[in-house]
Amino acid sequence: MRRVRERPRASWQRIIADQGLVFGSPGRDTNGQPRPYWDESVHYEFDLDEILAMEAQVEVLHTMCLHAAEQVVLTERFADFGLPEWSWGPIAESWRRSDPFVYGRFDLRYDGRGPAKLLEYNADTPTSLLEAGIVQWHWLTDVHEGDDQWNSLHEKLVERWAELRAQLPKGALHFTWSSADGSGEDNVTTAYMQETAAEAGFDTVALPIEEIGWDSELERFVDLAEAPIESIFKLYPWEWALDDDFGKRVVDSLPETMWVEPLWKALLSNKALLAVLWEMYPGHPNLLPAYIDEPHELTEYIRKPKLGREGANMTIVGGGMETSTGGVYGEEGYVYQLLDPLPDFDGMRPVLGAWIVGDEAAGLGIRETPGLITDDSSTFVPHRIPAK
Repeated sequence: MRRVRERPRASWQRIIADQGLVFGSPGRDTNGQPRPYWDESVHYEFDLDEILAMEAQVEVLHTMCLHAAEQVVLTERFADFGLPEWSWGPIAESWRRSDPFVYGRFDLRYDGRGPAKLLEYNADTPTSLLEAGIVQWHWLTDVHEGDDQWNSLHEKLVERWAELRAQLPKGALHFTWSSADGSGEDNVTTAYMQETAAEAGFDTVALPIEEIGWDSELERFVDLAEAPIESIFKLYPWEWALDDDFGKRVVDSLPETMWVEPLWKALLSNKALLAVLWEMYPGHPNLLPAYIDEPHELTEYIRKPKLGREGANMTIVGGGMETSTGGVYGEEGYVYQLLDPLPDFDGMRPVLGAWIVGDEAAGLGIRETPGLITDDSSTFVPHRIPAK
């Protein structure tokens, strides 16, 4: 693993905008100055052996997470996850039905000198999908033709949707996101997922979640044409849905209306998963020690809210210092994970986002920041596997 500098393509801003990357807050450089969200003046190189090892590790982590979900359901351990009690039974039912899923993203610490370590699992509403699947692939073919990249995301998404055609209702597949997201990222990510489903043969309809209707006479969700919604992909977190009356109707609509990602993903997208995994697989080379609600033997740790997002409300304790980020999370409780700082490459700290589609590892996206916590001001940088 190496961080390499090079000259960006001429008119790179126009190129990535034409490919759909029209969002992204500026990142920060090592001096705290603004930096483009997409930065191709640097990239990371990997040896093929490193990528093959990480692919295998990601698929092992995926299997472990499914086993953890099974264990939580069997032992009815829902209280540790900070989710409303009325949702526990429906979550278990969703798991037992094997409600279909599409994808997820593992955020990993990796420095090229040892196994990748799981930092968290974005199992429900992962973003940076367009960047990883499309934009960096075109960068590779433009700039490093003949080299390779850990990137079969687009093909695997199309294949996964094709597999789900037999499991989902025959009507149109709807796609939804929240129009409250001012950045446009959720809209673009949802549109890209819609494109992959259409390529797999689905008839698709898109509408913001705020415009989903409810037919009170027939007691079902409808779209703007008042057509029934029988299956819908949502880029909207389950924990947000479960926090209001809309979410109760969503849960009541299952399985007549099939929601993707499924309700059982509320367990895997929760930081409490990290502690359950450590209990089930203590000492596993791809895990860090993690505990629910107290640090136990850990003297250096990062405290993460169970339902936190984008690095909010985290506290780092270690090395004689304590630093925290702001936010609105934490009432649901915390998970304490061993502090294993992200590696330093030229003053920047990369986190590797490894994608899983269905049950197969599918690609890699890298975000880096000068700080210890990767948040919404990080920068996306591409990667390649040089040809021998």
